[in-house]
Amino acid sequence: MDNQNRYAALEQEIEYTFRDKQHLEIAFTHTSYANERMVGKLQSYERYEFLGDAILEFISSEYLYENYPELPEGKLTKVRASLVCEFTLSKIARELGLGQLGYFSKGEIKTGGRNRDSILCDMFESLLGAIYLDGGMDAAKAFAKKYLLNDIEHKQRFYDSKTTLQEYAQKNGSKITYEILSEGGTDHNPIFEAACKMGEKRLASGKGHSKKSAEQDAAFNALQLLNL
Repeated sequence: MDNQNRYAALEQEIEYTFRDKQHLEIAFTHTSYANERMVGKLQSYERYEFLGDAILEFISSEYLYENYPELPEGKLTKVRASLVCEFTLSKIARELGLGQLGYFSKGEIKTGGRNRDSILCDMFESLLGAIYLDGGMDAAKAFAKKYLLNDIEHKQRFYDSKTTLQEYAQKNGSKITYEILSEGGTDHNPIFEAACKMGEKRLASGKGHSKKSAEQDAAFNALQLLNL
C-alpha cells in the first residue's frame, strides 16, 4: 500500500493532510523496526516524540492558562497532568488506530507492542510533532484541541479516581484494595478486569488494556456508584 492510501483514513479523521508524507513515515516507525532494518534510531519516531512532548506541554499549558483564569498554579499543574498522562494519550492513540499504522519489528509485534500504552502514548506525541513540523503551531493546536483539550473535567475526574476513592475510604475508617479478576484478550490486545473493594465489600469492577488501567476504571465506576 502506498503512503497516500496508508494514511488517507487517518488524515481524514484528524482533518489534516500532510504535505510531506515522510513525516508520517518517521512518526510511526518504532525503534525496534529501525534497528531491525539497520537504519538507526534517527529514522525512528524518538526525535518526533521528544518534540511532540514539549509542544504538547506548551499547548495544554497555554490552553489551561487562558481558559481557567480562576485556577492557581498548583491546580493548573494537576489538571495538565491529567491531560498529558500515559492513560489519556494512549486511549486517544488507540481510538485513532495509531498502533495499526506503526512499523514494528517482528519481536515487538509478538510481545504486543502495537497495543502497549507506553508506545501508544509516544506515538500520539510523535504524531503531534509531525503535524507541527509539517503544518506549524496552528495545525498542532487544532489537533490537540480536537482530541485532547475537550471534556477536561471528565478526564481529570478519571485521572484522580483512585486518589479520590482512597481519601473517601480513609474518612470512613476503611481502605481500598484491588483484585485482578481475569486476564483475557490476546498477546497483542490484552484485556484485564479488576475489582475495587472497600474493606471486604466489592464496590465495582472495571476493564482496561493493562492492570493499572483496569484498576483505574474500577475506581472511576465505584465513584459513580457512590455519587462522589
